[in-house]
Amino acid sequence: MPYFAKLLLLIFCLVLLVESRKHRRRRWTSHLDVQRASHIFKKNRDLTKAWRGKTEQLLRVDEHDFTMRPAFGGPAIPVGVDVQVESLDSISEVDMDFTMTLYLRHYWKDERLSFPSTNNKSMTFDGRLVKKIWVPDVFFVHSKRSFIHDTTTDNIMLRVFPDGHVLYSMRVTVTAMCNMDFSCFPLDSQTCSLELESYAYTDEDLMLYWKNGNESLKTDEKISLSQFLIQKFHTTSRLAFYSSTGWYNRLYINFTLRRHIFFFLLQTYFPATLMVMLSWVSFWIDHRAVPARVSLGITTVLTMSTIITGVNASMPRVSYIKAVDIYLWVSFVFVFLSVLEYAAVNYLTTVQERKERKLRERFSCSCGIPHSKSMMLDGNYSESDANSLAGYTRNQMVPEEEKQEKIVVHLAMSNESNSSRKKGLKGHVGLRIIQNTHAIDKYSRLIFPGTYIFFNLIYWSVFS
Repeated sequence: MPYFAKLLLLIFCLVLLVESRKHRRRRWTSHLDVQRASHIFKKNRDLTKAWRGKTEQLLRVDEHDFTMRPAFGGPAIPVGVDVQVESLDSISEVDMDFTMTLYLRHYWKDERLSFPSTNNKSMTFDGRLVKKIWVPDVFFVHSKRSFIHDTTTDNIMLRVFPDGHVLYSMRVTVTAMCNMDFSCFPLDSQTCSLELESYAYTDEDLMLYWKNGNESLKTDEKISLSQFLIQKFHTTSRLAFYSSTGWYNRLYINFTLRRHIFFFLLQTYFPATLMVMLSWVSFWIDHRAVPARVSLGITTVLTMSTIITGVNASMPRVSYIKAVDIYLWVSFVFVFLSVLEYAAVNYLTTVQERKERKLRERFSCSCGIPHSKSMMLDGNYSESDANSLAGYTRNQMVPEEEKQEKIVVHLAMSNESNSSRKKGLKGHVGLRIIQNTHAIDKYSRLIFPGTYIFFNLIYWSVFS
């Protein structure tokens, strides 16, 4: 019994020893966790709690009147500007404006915002502090619409350095006016400007300048437009005078655009040229095919009218002539002249047939030719009949294609004297070009294309 009690006591002591060691280990581990957590908290503690309510005190916002410019009453405060163009969104010929998205940055020094710093690091703020301090009142001259992006928050950044230098940046989209000259449209180049100026402060209070000259303007390499090639961006500056308020510093962002011509070649020039060439097809159609030649002429005229209307519908109503107007209207004149050419051919043919009819009626009996044979003069007579007329031999006959036009003249000449016959033949040869409708078409086949090619050479050499 005593042996059993000693054994139980020993087991109890061992259990107490093990539990005591476990308890010590838990306490030690808990102590380490607390120390580790305290170290992490000290390393990553929220600094805003330590600076709560002291940011404005550090910048001394409440101690100064920020409605006044820095160094009020002294010399003009210099404000440097640089711009990074993010995109050139659109160019509108009808409204004569352009839309651009850019990052606009201002640099100036305001000693009222200086603060002590051991590491000389700047402090960065969002747009909420901008409303409490002085910032330059720069605006876009000739702007139609503009806004600061606010997704997902206002795209405004303010960075203050310990010595009082301030960087103020914003992301802006602006639509501004651009005076365009369409005299050479669509073979034109346009130069547009975005102008920046202080609204209230004259050059005596605020000196606006490009911070790094031409290097102050940077553009994204991916900027491109569908109708224009961006040739160059550059900056300029000068003074602007207003009679009521005085002189102001004005900054210019200039960019030159060259229009792509290939689109207009496909949509305007090629169709107009093809319509002109199509109108020449009527010169190879028989003048007796009235429906074919008339319908072809009217179709080409109406098509040219449609092309002219479509081009002018997408352009502003300017009071001067554009280069494309010259080309289209000259092409329209060529098409219209081809219709008039057939009108002249048809008229001369009618006059000629009327004269021949009168001559047949006059000499049908006096020449001793039966009436039935005189009615065959419209092309259905035989060669023997033609040679027997008025005693003419084969050598005296005209070529086959002119038999119908000259046979009546031969009949008339057979009853006149030799002198009158010679005089009449000379007059007939002089009027051959007018009376021979086929000759008019033949000359037109050469004159029309030659003149149009000459016009194209002059046009493209002048406007290219």
